[in-house]
Amino acid sequence: MAWRYWEHLTTTELADGACRDAVAVLPVAAVEQHGPHLPLGTDAILTDGVLDAALGRLPEAVDVLRLPTQRVGLSPEHASFPGTLTLDAETVIAQWAAIGRSVARAGIRRLVLLNGHGGQTAPVDLVALRLRSETGMTVARVTYFDLIGDDPAVDARERAFGWHGGLVETALVLAIQPGLVRRDRLGDFRSAAEDVAANHRELRVEGPAGLGWLAGDLSPSGATGNAAAATEAIGRRLLDGIAGRLATVLAELHGYAGIAR
Repeated sequence: MAWRYWEHLTTTELADGACRDAVAVLPVAAVEQHGPHLPLGTDAILTDGVLDAALGRLPEAVDVLRLPTQRVGLSPEHASFPGTLTLDAETVIAQWAAIGRSVARAGIRRLVLLNGHGGQTAPVDLVALRLRSETGMTVARVTYFDLIGDDPAVDARERAFGWHGGLVETALVLAIQPGLVRRDRLGDFRSAAEDVAANHRELRVEGPAGLGWLAGDLSPSGATGNAAAATEAIGRRLLDGIAGRLATVLAELHGYAGIAR
C-alpha cells in the first residue's frame, strides 16, 4: 500500500478503524527569510521534498497517510525581515494539536510530526507530549536535518554555525528546486555566533548555555553558513541520506508496538 494523501481519501475509507495500523505524517514547516539567495518557502519546500523522497523508498507493506503540510509556522526570530510569515507559539501548538486530535478520532494510532524549521522544535515536542497524554497515540517527532549524517562536505564550522541558508539548505534546494536559488547572490555568510564561541568558555548562541537570539543578531543578511560552497551534487547526496533514514523511521513506527514495561 505504501502511502496515500489524507485529503484524497473518503470519509468511509477512514471509518471503522480501517486505517488504524497506518502511520500519519504531519509535516510542519515555515515561510521565512533565508537570506538574499534562497526563497521564503525554503523550509516548506525542503520538508516536502525530503518527505517525497522518503515516501518513495517505503516498502509496499508500510501504510502511510500524508497529511497536508502546515507551511506557515513559528518564525518570530525572522520577523524583522520582509516576507517572513509567522504565527505565535500558542497558535501553532493549538493548530497542530487540533489536527492530531482529528487524526486520532479517525482511529489512527501512530503519528509523525515532521519538522522542517529549527525555531519550532520546542512546540513540536510540546504537541507530541500533549497528543500522547490526551489521545494515547504514539507520536514521533523528527526534525529532518537532524538526520544528516557525516557528509564530508559539511565541515565542523558549517555544522556549528551554518544554521540558516548555509551550505546544507542551499545544496538541498539546488537538488530539489534548483531554479529557485539566486546563484548570483551566494556567499559565505559569517555568523556572529562564531565570535561568541571564540570569546567565551561556556556561553554560546546555541548550546547548553545558549542565548535567545534574533536572526539579525547573527547576520545582517539573515543567512549564516557557506552557501557559496553548496552544489547540486552535495544536495542530492544529503537528500539521499536523509530520505533513507526517514523512510526507516516510518517503517519502524509502522511496526512499533509501544514501550515495553
